[in-house]
Amino acid sequence: MGNRRFANWLTGAACVLLAGMSAAQAQPIRFAVAAEPYPPYTEKQANGEWKGFEVDLIHKLCSEMKADCEIKEVAWDGIIPSLLAKKIDVIFSSMSVTEEREKQIAFSKAYYDSAIAVVGPKESSVKKYPDDLKGKIIGVQNSTVSASYLKTYYEKIADVKYYDTQDSANADLIAGRIDLMMADGTAMAAFVKTPDAKDLAYLGNVPYDPIFGKGVGAGLRKDDTELKARLDKAIQQLLASKDYDDLSQSYFGTSVKPAF
Repeated sequence: MGNRRFANWLTGAACVLLAGMSAAQAQPIRFAVAAEPYPPYTEKQANGEWKGFEVDLIHKLCSEMKADCEIKEVAWDGIIPSLLAKKIDVIFSSMSVTEEREKQIAFSKAYYDSAIAVVGPKESSVKKYPDDLKGKIIGVQNSTVSASYLKTYYEKIADVKYYDTQDSANADLIAGRIDLMMADGTAMAAFVKTPDAKDLAYLGNVPYDPIFGKGVGAGLRKDDTELKARLDKAIQQLLASKDYDDLSQSYFGTSVKPAF
């Protein structure tokens, strides 16, 4: 009788364990994007839905992984702490893969790449680095590779102004409160085409520096090895597909496929 009770308890415990595992597997993967708009990558609509290149990629990757996913918005400067605190599962917000960030988190295979660019008034010219930026007021979003680059090389020869959001930097450039701005090239190519930026121009790409990293990847916790493997496989398949090429052309008019 005692053995039968033990066997029944063991069977029940196993069922509870399996049910718990199934529930865990059924939990949606929480993809985080920066709360502020970053067109054409991510932008929240009036109805609360997100659209953009990275949003489309999230949907395609989750379909490939046969996973339920949800999009969470997190302030950019708190996005890595949110990942480490397990409030989100994946950072999918134009985060460059750099050695400094790899000390804290893991990255998926790169899913796009873009040069770093300088934007300013149409009458401006930037051809020589660093000479043409000396003495200028240069705006940049904080906690980005552009900010790291300017902090490393330009703080002693220019007035570098750091912003919490790209939108704030854009607004100050439009208003003439800064001379130039440095940011992701594909985002800046879209920005200068907007009506508010009619007096601004894309002034060229910044020569590559290792600070800029190795493309843009999805950020994950280092111990989430199974999720990383699934995501890497899905990204690899997406990069090889016509869907990726069509999305790239649709949003940018060129390929943003990474070489890394």
